[in-house]
Amino acid sequence: MEVGVLTVALGGESKADAFEYLAEQGVGAVELGCGGFVGEDHLPREEYLDDEDAQEELRELLDEHDLSISGLSTHNNPLHPEEEQAAEADQELREAIELAAQLDVDVVNGFSGLPAGGPDDSVPNWITAPWPPEHREAYEYQREVAIDYWSEIGEFADDHGVDIGLEMHPNMFVYEPRGLLDLRAETNDRIGANYDPSHLFWQGIDITESIRLLGEEGAIHHFHAKDTKVYDANAREKGVLDTLPYTEEADRSWLFRSIGYGHGEEFWKDVVSTLRMVGFDGALSIEHEDSLTSANEGLEKAIDVLDRAVFETTPGDAYWA
Repeated sequence: MEVGVLTVALGGESKADAFEYLAEQGVGAVELGCGGFVGEDHLPREEYLDDEDAQEELRELLDEHDLSISGLSTHNNPLHPEEEQAAEADQELREAIELAAQLDVDVVNGFSGLPAGGPDDSVPNWITAPWPPEHREAYEYQREVAIDYWSEIGEFADDHGVDIGLEMHPNMFVYEPRGLLDLRAETNDRIGANYDPSHLFWQGIDITESIRLLGEEGAIHHFHAKDTKVYDANAREKGVLDTLPYTEEADRSWLFRSIGYGHGEEFWKDVVSTLRMVGFDGALSIEHEDSLTSANEGLEKAIDVLDRAVFETTPGDAYWA
């Protein structure tokens, strides 16, 4: 197990400078955005797809800094009701899968996407309750759309030997663990989680229990290390479904925080231990989205906490047993 970083927060730096900085901080893996909402500052797909020379230069740069790639990311909405937007997201995802296979990267991360509430609607619709009854009908329509699409993508990913890590994210069709398992059961085992606890904290989902739930099915393909703090004074007044901008920090019910600023070191050690119990031994890829500090400071404080939490060796024999 090792500490990794999604390099989007360092998008203003060159790839070489970002890699050098992360290596100096003791990071062992990088997750590279190659499209969608995360952008492609450090891995423009058109420059690297099918280009062996460019790919070899990337490998040499990684080797120079003793880094590996934990995953590629292209977060977008391939189920968008607007055909042009859906087609763009679908192309990004398919090309990311192809590029991952060429780079010997095991997983591509993204969102499940979100359809409209019906075939004639034009705006994605996040269904959060089964009543009034048209909402349940809309959900069943969305489920059919999602299963059809991800069944095809699951087969495409399998053909390329690549897993898909879906980030369980509100305002997407899959936003919680049982919904992910339902989609996985209806598609194939290439469909799994990019487990990001930050979106689950404020939903009231227990992190270690849900890691066990998904891990027992082998459904955790990648892990985002990202924290969230619920601010109870605000949440008690308006709940946790908060539409205020993330930059209105004092008035929000919750905020994304750097590792250790939502939950302490003991919690993250428990997460690491639970991940090991269910057989996940990949990178903990830090995603910085804390508006109360800079990217560099947030990353460095997160690395500091996780360095003390991760196991660097494999378990020995239980001689005491």
